[in-house]
Amino acid sequence: MVHYLEVILPLSVATPYTYAVDDAVMPRPMPGARVLVPLRKHKIYTGVVWQYVAKAPEGVEVKMLIAVLDDRPILTAQQLQLWAWMADYYMSALGDVYRAAVPSALKLESETRFMIHSAFVASEPLPESLQSILDVMRDGQFYTAAELARMMGVRQVMSQLNRLVLLGAVLTQESVEDMYKPRMKTVVSLFEAWRQESKLQELLDQLGRRAPRRQETLLQFLQLWQSSRGPVDRQELLSREQVSSSAYNALVSQGVLEQQQVQVDRLQPQQPTRASYPLNSYQQQAFDQILESWKQKPIVLLHGVTSSGKTELYIHLIEQQLRQGKQVLYLVPEIALTTQLTIRLATVFGPKLGVYHSRFSDAERVEIYQNLIHQKSYQLILGVRSSVFLPFSNLGLVIVDEEHEASYKQQDPAPRYHARNVALVLARLHNAKTLLGTATPSISSYYHAVSGRYGLVKLMHRYKDISLPEISLLDLRESRRKRLMTEHFSDRLVDLMRAALNRHEQIILFQNRRGFAPYMTCTDCGWIPRCPHCDVSLTSHHRFASLVCHYCGYAIQMPQVCPQCGGNHLEDCGLGTERIEEEIRHVFPEARVARMDLDTTRTKLAYQRIIGDFEQHRIDILVGTQMVTKGLDFAGVSLVGVLNADHLLNMPDFRAFERAYQMLEQVSGRAGRKSGQGMVVIQTSAPEHEVLACVCRHDYESMYQAQIKERQMFHYPPFFRLVCLSLMHRDSRLLEHAAQLLDKDLIRLFAWRCSPVVTPVVSRVRNRYVRQILLRIEQEGNFAQARQLIGQSVRWLSAMSAYKNVEIHVDVDPY
Repeated sequence: MVHYLEVILPLSVATPYTYAVDDAVMPRPMPGARVLVPLRKHKIYTGVVWQYVAKAPEGVEVKMLIAVLDDRPILTAQQLQLWAWMADYYMSALGDVYRAAVPSALKLESETRFMIHSAFVASEPLPESLQSILDVMRDGQFYTAAELARMMGVRQVMSQLNRLVLLGAVLTQESVEDMYKPRMKTVVSLFEAWRQESKLQELLDQLGRRAPRRQETLLQFLQLWQSSRGPVDRQELLSREQVSSSAYNALVSQGVLEQQQVQVDRLQPQQPTRASYPLNSYQQQAFDQILESWKQKPIVLLHGVTSSGKTELYIHLIEQQLRQGKQVLYLVPEIALTTQLTIRLATVFGPKLGVYHSRFSDAERVEIYQNLIHQKSYQLILGVRSSVFLPFSNLGLVIVDEEHEASYKQQDPAPRYHARNVALVLARLHNAKTLLGTATPSISSYYHAVSGRYGLVKLMHRYKDISLPEISLLDLRESRRKRLMTEHFSDRLVDLMRAALNRHEQIILFQNRRGFAPYMTCTDCGWIPRCPHCDVSLTSHHRFASLVCHYCGYAIQMPQVCPQCGGNHLEDCGLGTERIEEEIRHVFPEARVARMDLDTTRTKLAYQRIIGDFEQHRIDILVGTQMVTKGLDFAGVSLVGVLNADHLLNMPDFRAFERAYQMLEQVSGRAGRKSGQGMVVIQTSAPEHEVLACVCRHDYESMYQAQIKERQMFHYPPFFRLVCLSLMHRDSRLLEHAAQLLDKDLIRLFAWRCSPVVTPVVSRVRNRYVRQILLRIEQEGNFAQARQLIGQSVRWLSAMSAYKNVEIHVDVDPY
């Protein structure tokens, strides 16, 4: 019997595709299982079964499934519900959610291979570019386009291959390969015939007389066999000095030892080494209040000052859930945070802990995913925003640490989701509790807490009652006027740094710009190098002697003379982390200095190395971007320096003051966490600024009251929801016409809630011009209906032939 089912493909299409399955040919897959399906003429994709339908859509040729890949679903019912909610709320295709949610190695996709047609005869001489490809393929083997390009030493050959296919000179074949390869190891056992003690002793006596090296190898094996009480790792056996590889091979061929391949996890679990620490009176009070609040409200906001012991509080809450047999998701905003937390949590929870983030290989992520599907272990998952897509079966608690962080927001590609908000929905689908923790709550979360939607618990005492750091504002205008600057450091900051180094204490310097300098200029003619593909200046990176675009990655060698006037007076303007690192080495040549930013943490273990060196006091001064502000715990830091707070306060964003307060308060919290009050120095040209005054007093409440009034006055969250539509195209005139047309239609639908078309600060990225339209929808309004109207308007514009190539991104809750 033939059944019809809807299948989600990893493509940005509005609706699932319909396929058919015949019970007589293959088993009927369940919703959430993977299937291989054909698309168009030759392409093959891995789809996920969405649901069964009663009949096929009219006027459509329904194709049959090629294969069913799973005997049980890889997606739970809650995951499918979450996907549906995300696609609807964030106005993205289900295929976009699929691409973001499932590890790449589980999404098999066919790859085109090419082979020369042996019977092809050219009617006329072929161009050299085509003939050279045929010459490479003379052996009659199938090759991918990438393999041919590599063999020919060129970047790509796809256009030439397509021409050869049209000429009939080349044949194509679609092949599907499983990208996930389980890690295997060889283990060794004793053949059953020799496991009787008498026979084994007889064998050892024979070997002792005739082959003593084999006897020694067998004895070494038996030692390991007894200690492991099972099969022995072949590599471990051969690594012993007394073991001869030739003697080992002889024992295998003789039928004494037998080998077999077994699958092993790539991620080796740690063993717990301690129990959780007892909570102090303030932590215990917060713990009790959280449990009490959960009785009325499933979401609680924990507002705890820096170094108040929130992590230890989380550990006790996790223990409570694990005792009940529940799973816990512990979300953090940055991969850097997982380094310290993994060590800390593993000492308590051992093999129950799994870690999930993008720096793991695809195979490692697949193993964690499959481990959760089959419920082998991992009751606690520590991860970044993509962890919300994992297949939890019995989720009891979701912890969103540093809930205010912008890093929880996915910018590109779609779905442009906010992991904190998705986590709230995930917890609701599992009837789980949620804890939002931070020292600097987002305005929206704090508003929901004080208005009664969330529970609110405060932890306002630092661990061991250590005082919050003393914060000092240094006026850069006065320091420059009085010539009290050494490089980009005020003399006061230099003196404090020297004193801290003399006491063998550590220092963190914060500047939220990477690179050497934001831009370079010629002081003779004013020339500034700019990206040819984006409307931004190129950032100086002295380490690589290059100028780099931080939007598209375009890079050029650093010029020695000005290409415009020929002068050699080129000067770096502004301050980046690389420049700070260089200047610090010049001011303090004896200090051990390191930098933590995107440039120095690209490799898998870079975070772990830098953080480990700083913890072990192999680094005296750590220079970093916002990575160093987020929840890291260093006992030896007594001084934090903020090199320039002004650019944080002057960002063109309605959340600039909120973000500035959060970042400055968080980086200040890295000082004086374990032994005595720390010191924070903030260099600024606006020491009278109200936000800086709040930071100095550690006064979140005053900052919140000022900001919430402005938000209400100017129709911003939490009183209004925002939807940002970004239109992109290579033709600026066509783009402008399309944006104005869409804006006019949206104004017809939403009136004053729709802004006029605006040109963003960066108006061209990767050779595509950008225009934006902002919509404000009342919090109490019908947001589902608003999304439907926006979608209709976008589809109306895209249906016009003149504007069908205009790319439109809809970003719900964009900030």
